[in-house]
Amino acid sequence: MNSYAVFLRGVNVGGITIKMAELKEALKSRPFSDVKTLLASGNVVLSSGLPPAGVKEEFEECLREAFGYDAWVVVLAADRVGELVAACPYPADDSSTHTYLTLASDAEVLAELYEAGRAMDGAELTLLGPEALAWLAPAGGTLDSPFSKLSSKPKYKASTTTRNLRTMIKVRDAAGL
Repeated sequence: MNSYAVFLRGVNVGGITIKMAELKEALKSRPFSDVKTLLASGNVVLSSGLPPAGVKEEFEECLREAFGYDAWVVVLAADRVGELVAACPYPADDSSTHTYLTLASDAEVLAELYEAGRAMDGAELTLLGPEALAWLAPAGGTLDSPFSKLSSKPKYKASTTTRNLRTMIKVRDAAGL
């Protein structure tokens, strides 16, 4: 069995509301075990004998069937979450900035997003690997930051999601790393 972290895109925002207890119940019919939901923003740690692509396919199909929306998730091996947290050069807590990790299920899309972000004036971001990049936003101005606006464009919706570094630390810890 492999341990995974699954990050749901767009849950409990924009009219898509999923109670984590209902999600956990829906996942019982899938080839997953040791399912733990974290926070209300769609973070799950689980075990499965499937490879990451299989976990993604099963999880998205479950969401579509159980909750009736066009669902997308990013699946990472749990140990990779720990590696990404360790590789992040920015602080988890800072009075003037917040650190975010944008996670991707498609390396080409993430590379495109990274290049577009690097071309922006004042954007501070670091590529952590083919599935993640870290970036800084001013405290209290995350949604208004140029990179946040860029990464929220519809063309990135199916393959990316963003989490605060503090959330990634909680996911890492929940996976027992």
